[in-house]
Amino acid sequence: MALLPRVEIEPDGPATATVIWLHGLGSNGHDFEPVVPMLGLAADLRVRFVFPHAPMMPVTLNGGMVMPAWYDIRSGDLERQVDQTQLIASATAVGELIAFEAARGIPTEKIVVVGFSQGGAVGYQLALTYPRRLAGLLALSTYFATQRTLVPHPANAGLQIAIHHGDADPMVSVRKGKAAAQALAVMGYPVEYKTYAMEHSVCPSQIRDIGAWLSARLQ
Repeated sequence: MALLPRVEIEPDGPATATVIWLHGLGSNGHDFEPVVPMLGLAADLRVRFVFPHAPMMPVTLNGGMVMPAWYDIRSGDLERQVDQTQLIASATAVGELIAFEAARGIPTEKIVVVGFSQGGAVGYQLALTYPRRLAGLLALSTYFATQRTLVPHPANAGLQIAIHHGDADPMVSVRKGKAAAQALAVMGYPVEYKTYAMEHSVCPSQIRDIGAWLSARLQ
């Protein structure tokens, strides 16, 4: 299986940790590349950033237009009308990147999955079912699309999860982020939930918080 095409940002010196960051619908792996120097991570953490590109596919919600997408969205009810087969296939493909990082010498316990919007839905599926321990999951402006079907793997029981959402998000309602946090808490995961004064995006105070959270997971 060919690995997903991706952007990689290497640290100074050999990497000892990895962040795999998944973009949202219609974007690509370059989307969050400019955020890296804004995170304020200590150089001695030696974090490699991997930003995969989603495959091109038609998206029903957008009139069948072909664009970068992790899966098809069939209607605006984001929790129900998604192509779960495609979502799970994308999670499997990103899981191959985790295995590749492990083969490059990064312990999976030093790998964090970050996902924005569609990428976050893939992140939930991937991180909670992955058969080796991960360092954490950061879900940004997203929703738990496979909540009713996902079977968690015990390797990541108690996984550290942070959820960030804009309180004025017009694309993914803040209630979907809150619902994900509540569902994960019921499942027994330690969840940190934060909202920010923004829409479907990231903001400076959030980026600082992301940097602090990553530092805590990867030190």
